[in-house]
Amino acid sequence: MAEEKHHHHHRHLHHKKEPSETSVYSETAVYSETAYPPEVDYKKEEKHHKNLEHLAELGAAAAGIYAVHEKHKAKKDPEHAQRHKIEEGVAAALAVGAGGFAFHEHHEKKEAKKQEEAARGKHHF
Repeated sequence: MAEEKHHHHHRHLHHKKEPSETSVYSETAVYSETAYPPEVDYKKEEKHHKNLEHLAELGAAAAGIYAVHEKHKAKKDPEHAQRHKIEEGVAAALAVGAGGFAFHEHHEKKEAKKQEEAARGKHHF
């Protein structure tokens, strides 16, 4: 048993996609004759980051509530207190992580708004 080795198959790491056609251009991308990148919809990007920010806030709140719930269970159920303390710690870590992600998305949303204003010619110094 000790000599047996587990073989992990990582097919997704070595998979090469065969080109379906000879065309290099995407059917959905917008191309122009100039060298500028395609038009960016800043309002859509801002809304996307706003939605992710709200989801992260919700996740942080839910994980925080669950952590408090587990802390309460640890007091009420001394037989399984160690398990509840571990679950409380995991939930607290998730709450912190989700809060950090919400903070990140808030700044991404602000950056998208700044980019939109810069594209329209408004300057904020």
